[in-house]
Amino acid sequence: MGKRDNRVAYMNPIAMARSRGPVQSSGPTIQDYLNRPRPTWEEVKEQLEKKKKGSKALKELEKHREKLLSGSESSSKKRQRKKKEKKKSGRIRVY
Repeated sequence: MGKRDNRVAYMNPIAMARSRGPVQSSGPTIQDYLNRPRPTWEEVKEQLEKKKKGSKALKELEKHREKLLSGSESSSKKRQRKKKEKKKSGRIRVY
């Protein structure tokens, strides 16, 4: 009984990949990204202006917030003064 020859020929993985041909990638290529349509400078300016303006609902919310804040300023200032006075009186000085 002789030994079996279980040696395998070495296959270069890079050469094997090249022999299969170019890889078919899924999804957009770099050229697709470079050739995509882009907005003109005027269109970009219009979009920025729309973002700055905001929606009517946001404007109404801002107005409502301003009204609430202007009405509660005096009471909030009083609360802050009371808190400061309590902090000052609560301090213990150690010499």
